[in-house]
Amino acid sequence: MTDELAILNLKPQNDKRLRAGHLWIYSNEVDVNATPLKDFQPGQQVQVNSAQGKPLGLAYINPHNLICGRLFSRETKYPLDKSLFVHRINVALSLRESLTDKPFYRLVYGDSDFLPGLVVDRFGDILVVQLATMGMELVKDQLIEALVQVLKPKGILLKNDGKSRRAEELPEYVEVAYGEVPQQVAMEENSVKFMAPVFEGQKTGWFYDHRASRSRLKSYVSGKKVLDVFSYIGGWGVQAAAFGAESVTCIDSSEFALDCVEANAELNQVRDKVATIQGAAFEAMKMLIDEGERFDVVIIDPPAFIPKRKDIKSGEQAYRRANELAIRLLNKNGVLVSGSCSMHLGRDRLTDILRASARHLDRDLQILEQGGQTFDHPVHPAIPETEYLKAVFARVLLAS
Repeated sequence: MTDELAILNLKPQNDKRLRAGHLWIYSNEVDVNATPLKDFQPGQQVQVNSAQGKPLGLAYINPHNLICGRLFSRETKYPLDKSLFVHRINVALSLRESLTDKPFYRLVYGDSDFLPGLVVDRFGDILVVQLATMGMELVKDQLIEALVQVLKPKGILLKNDGKSRRAEELPEYVEVAYGEVPQQVAMEENSVKFMAPVFEGQKTGWFYDHRASRSRLKSYVSGKKVLDVFSYIGGWGVQAAAFGAESVTCIDSSEFALDCVEANAELNQVRDKVATIQGAAFEAMKMLIDEGERFDVVIIDPPAFIPKRKDIKSGEQAYRRANELAIRLLNKNGVLVSGSCSMHLGRDRLTDILRASARHLDRDLQILEQGGQTFDHPVHPAIPETEYLKAVFARVLLAS
């Protein structure tokens, strides 16, 4: 098959990033005189050559994007087909199974598992798949066959309604690709049970990435009054209740998400500890401040306030506002758990925002521990974008 693949030539000196381990090819790195981008079809598989004609591997291409190519194999004899999918999925599975005995995790994390444009979350015998690129969309049948062969699931859901597809001019849809998939699927994290709304929920229905940081709540919440802001379906809040919190209040703008919070609290027999407030997070926090409410632990895990580089200034202001409100809601010597999933907000910058927020309110801050991604969201060392998650546990003290 590889003999039939078209060639994509790079400009001189533009193969250094790929040789260093990166998987992306930018349109301005392509020798368009030798291999015009307009000659390629979106999703087409190509052989990538250096300016000297040396093969660098195989990629799929979308000539309409700034990131016009994504390398999926450094061997030119391995096209993106069922065979390669089976191999890559087995490699990804072996990592996850070596580190957990529970079948609940991100099975494939895009570039970091050498399958760019693909995310697969595992909920026991149900798989939820997201295809972010045309290259992956064109081989989805082979992907489904490979997933069935390796994992023998009861059902596979294609949850292709994310914003990333718009950049590739792909249609958005949600459909069952194999077997049967219920509206909500059972899963477990840190020995706490949940039902994840895979059809109607955000992304795949659950966010496995904060697993390790959520487990650390055990050290902070026993007997405490806890506030969980941007709670979604209770990943933090319900676990806090299950870990022994005296009471937990969850804030989210979605009535559907809060219904899920209540159902998940009931599932873990902590419904009597969990209250919900529907509303925009900033307004809800201001309301609680005005009502004189205070908490021992405030968890704030917002959506990405900085989705793109151009959003850095406004996004940082949003993180500052959110964390200042959270600090104002803390009891004396309370603990702030501040998360960020914005790749463009570095860990040092988040720490600086927390420091500035505390000082603006005449508070002092002690950073107790920090968290991030774990084994099912491995970081590709050549691709900084694969490392995005931060969680800071900080004690907030009155200045003295």
